[in-house]
Amino acid sequence: MAKYVVTGGAGFIGSATVRELLRIPGAEVVAIDNLLSGKRANLAEVMERISLVVADIRDYENMMKHFRGAEVVFHLAAIPSVPRSITDPVPSHDVNANGCFTVLRAAKDAGVRRVVYAASSSAYGDTETLPKVESMRPLPKSPYAVQKLLGEYYMQVFQSCFGLETVSLRYFNVYGPRQDPGSPYSGVISVFMKCLLANEAPTIYGDGQQTRDFTYVEDVAALNVEAAHAQGVSGGLFNAGNGNRYTLNEVWQTLQRISNVTLPAVYAGTRAGDVRDSQADTTLVREAFSYQPRVDLEEGLRRTLEWYRASL
Repeated sequence: MAKYVVTGGAGFIGSATVRELLRIPGAEVVAIDNLLSGKRANLAEVMERISLVVADIRDYENMMKHFRGAEVVFHLAAIPSVPRSITDPVPSHDVNANGCFTVLRAAKDAGVRRVVYAASSSAYGDTETLPKVESMRPLPKSPYAVQKLLGEYYMQVFQSCFGLETVSLRYFNVYGPRQDPGSPYSGVISVFMKCLLANEAPTIYGDGQQTRDFTYVEDVAALNVEAAHAQGVSGGLFNAGNGNRYTLNEVWQTLQRISNVTLPAVYAGTRAGDVRDSQADTTLVREAFSYQPRVDLEEGLRRTLEWYRASL
């Protein structure tokens, strides 16, 4: 029976990964979360089948204790916000940079075979060429992007220097059920959902023509689990996106059509650190894994809206 540990396991992507791991017969799953942004409710339906450890990833001894005997650690815990890393950079750096190093150190010392790391497409910054390919030179525009990029470098170093297997997946604008809409730093689709339920117009920063490669959370969770077991990928960096891009205006228009409402968006100034356009080149990830995103944008929006209506 294999043991898997998910840091940030009560969070949005973490809880989806926990549920995906439970599809593996006999899997022992440990979710670690400090519950500052993660929620017990995200794991409510599987709580009897897992262990939830309330702990901070910066606590080396505690991480060591819970990593022992684990086959794979999924390092998903972070403060995942570009704006917050600009307005309040110290906690962001401490969790995303120092916390990542602590997780890697504890994983190595505990004898973990592989760490799967939640990297970020924000590391690319603005590029003249689309789609964005893993071989491009990083151009981070925010402290958050730098922190996540540093994590990628640490993954490579722990692979080459210490023999710890690592896989880094650059997530592209993940959305879906359980994404928290209550924070000013929430993902744009979760904010759109909250506005629809309240029958309020959303605020879009910039002109709304900026594009994103929106990726459904269950597709990302499935890729996480595949990255834990795939051969010939250790030390690698892969885009975790769909390979498509949509403007924020298009997304809001689609949601209005799905909901049969008319709520013109309100526009505000561009936010510091925001990337203009984002689209993943998925050639490498499709070659390395059996990765085939199953949920297109409209279907993902329908599923997400259904969950928000039922839950909020």
